[in-house]
Amino acid sequence: MKTPLADRVRPTTIDEVAGQKHLLGQGKILRKIIESGEIPNLIFYGPSGVGKTTVAKIIAARAGKKLCYLNATTASTADIKEIIGEIGTLDAAGGILLYLDEIQYFNKKQQQILLSYIENGDITLIASTTENPYFYVYNAILSRSTVFEFKTLGSTDIAEVLKRAIGILSDEHNKQIIANDDSVNKIARAAAGDVRRALNMLELCIMLTANSDTPELSDDIVEQILAGNSVRYDREGDEHYDIISAYQKSMRGSDPDAAIYYLARLLAAGDLPSACRRLLACANEDVGLAYPQIIPIVKAAVDTAQMLGLPEGRLPLANAVILVATAPKSVSAHDAIGAALADVERGIGGDIPRHLQNKHFDGEDAEVKGQHYLYPHSYPMHYVNQQYLPDNIKNKVYYQFGDNKNEQLFKEYWDKIKK
Repeated sequence: MKTPLADRVRPTTIDEVAGQKHLLGQGKILRKIIESGEIPNLIFYGPSGVGKTTVAKIIAARAGKKLCYLNATTASTADIKEIIGEIGTLDAAGGILLYLDEIQYFNKKQQQILLSYIENGDITLIASTTENPYFYVYNAILSRSTVFEFKTLGSTDIAEVLKRAIGILSDEHNKQIIANDDSVNKIARAAAGDVRRALNMLELCIMLTANSDTPELSDDIVEQILAGNSVRYDREGDEHYDIISAYQKSMRGSDPDAAIYYLARLLAAGDLPSACRRLLACANEDVGLAYPQIIPIVKAAVDTAQMLGLPEGRLPLANAVILVATAPKSVSAHDAIGAALADVERGIGGDIPRHLQNKHFDGEDAEVKGQHYLYPHSYPMHYVNQQYLPDNIKNKVYYQFGDNKNEQLFKEYWDKIKK
């Protein structure tokens, strides 16, 4: 069985690695570490297909250690113990370099098993993860490792890899594969930074024309392949949170173009729940009392989208997203509840005033008997001045009227009534 194209074109030297110049360029720290031959424990963090495994293999080849590979998604505690059992054997006389892929899937106990062997140098660990290691990797391992973040590759870097791969495929088929720059660049852009994905799409394109006398990477074939492979999105990883963060911040920042773009990315990936949830949150948090009618409007749009499903559900959501983005903004309610919760959590407050309590009879120890509650609707304008907060915070102000037209109208009305 032929190995995947990504493995057949995998770089064997640092200079062949695409991108990551901030780590592997001349004079950069990871390059210096690799060239020194003294390899510390390393954690590589970044999205899929950006060179983490490739760099780990280059390091292992230079280190003179026995390379062991584990993927944490399938490896068990028994697999870890089997590697530990090789320590001190002739086969591992130079030490063991363990490449642990997707370390975030190892539980704390599994990571702890490795810890003592990492500490005494019997095992050098190179771990990779698509998740933020500071959230998923055991602190004791983190403190004994150096973390390097791998960045998403640019389309120019990926295009260079694709051109090298086309040369390799031409040699394998004993035919010159014709490929124009536009077609190559389309694949490079559609891969969204993932070299492995770009190579898989390229290989599929070539496969469809390889039997012809003059195989060609044509625009027509590229468009057909890209039609079903253009969305890159991980609902569990950092990219998910980056997109929904940008989505809400664009609505909050009153940029309808950016907001609708990030909505499109969510919907193209089929993530209707996140699109709806953040839209509802933004209507309440960021528009709020500046336009309170927006809350039921957005809720109706979300309900309609969920009833219709995709693709039709994109229309009510697009309407609501643009409405939220272009609406006036106020965080007065957000700030008020935040300040009140902070006081409650600090224990600031006290007994509820007697006239507000839900009891109508006093004990014998009560100095002043009677409820003495003043019913506002019995007074002009449905308002009467009385204390509602506990005694020790009776003058506390949590809500400040926003400077938008809606809240200023309310303020004008209550200033008049309360005087």
